Amino acid sequence: MKTPTTRSGGIEVQAAEDEERLAAVRADYDRIADEYTARLANELDGKPLDRELLLRCAAAVGRRGAVCDLGCGPGHVARFLRDAGATVFGVDLSPRMLEQARRLNPSIPFYEANMLALDLPGGSLAGVVAFYSIVNLPPEWLPAAFSEMARVLMPGGLLLLAFHVGDAIVCPPELWGKPIAMEFFCYRPAAIEPLLRQAGFGIEEVIEREPYAPEVEHQSRRAYIFARKSGAA
Repeated sequence: MKTPTTRSGGIEVQAAEDEERLAAVRADYDRIADEYTARLANELDGKPLDRELLLRCAAAVGRRGAVCDLGCGPGHVARFLRDAGATVFGVDLSPRMLEQARRLNPSIPFYEANMLALDLPGGSLAGVVAFYSIVNLPPEWLPAAFSEMARVLMPGGLLLLAFHVGDAIVCPPELWGKPIAMEFFCYRPAAIEPLLRQAGFGIEEVIEREPYAPEVEHQSRRAYIFARKSGAA
């Protein structure tokens, strides 16, 4: 997360706590990366709506520029977008996840990055796909995350955001037999939409669906938002 320049004690303490929280999320994903990849690297095979929306995103972006798979994990979304004709790269906080992404998709670039402070020029991307990338972000981090997505998109650039619907904060002590400490946040579209607008996006479409079968995915309702950065395409 970006470090504040002011030397106020309260801000410095908050920045240190935020960095510690990010470090814990990175460590947890490093710990579960191998099992995550084994279980989820082909999950799109069982998710027809997700595939349809990703195809729509790739077609809408066309050849305007690059698409970033934000929070790419093992790179399966980036691969699908690439196969659909998009120029794509992926970023993730977890080095171990990136190792898996590069192993499975050697022709796609992947970079380590914090989604709250992307090392990308402003206005450089035609699209951002953030599939469940905000699942570990507490509510107070969302404005910064959406502002950063808007910053790196060119005017008229497209965002496809996916997230779990609800009000719950889930804190499992383990995942696939590995101990973890991170929290998983669910959000209501009605809470996300105004934050996107404040960041400079226009909402184009909101889609919700019930979960697919338990063997396909975690049993939570899903939401997808197509949003476009303000300005001429």
